[in-house]
Amino acid sequence: MIKKLDRNKLRQKKHKSIRSKIVGTAERPRLSVYRSLKNIFVQIIDDQAGKTLVSASTIEKGAKTENGSNVEAAKKIGEAIAKKALEKGIDTVVFDRSGYVYTGRVKALADAAREAGLKF
Repeated sequence: MIKKLDRNKLRQKKHKSIRSKIVGTAERPRLSVYRSLKNIFVQIIDDQAGKTLVSASTIEKGAKTENGSNVEAAKKIGEAIAKKALEKGIDTVVFDRSGYVYTGRVKALADAAREAGLKF
């Protein structure tokens, strides 16, 4: 009998390992990415206070796109999160890819955020 891999469980295991090493502080908060099949969500989180400082996603009114699950949508969200963060005075963050492979939408989001002014 062939056992099918549960990719989400493997991702969650990687995420747990990553989170043991990455912590967001008030000076350098954590930029967390969640990628679903249809949308992409990003938050900047201060883990010490336990608060989300800034968030952006493809389901917001201003960022709604025709297809929220493609690289172009990820680029828009990367630019949006960087713009919101800079308005709040956040310029450096720790990137948390949440166990996702650093290609495609995750990489496009990170590159767009860097180009828009965030440092990580």
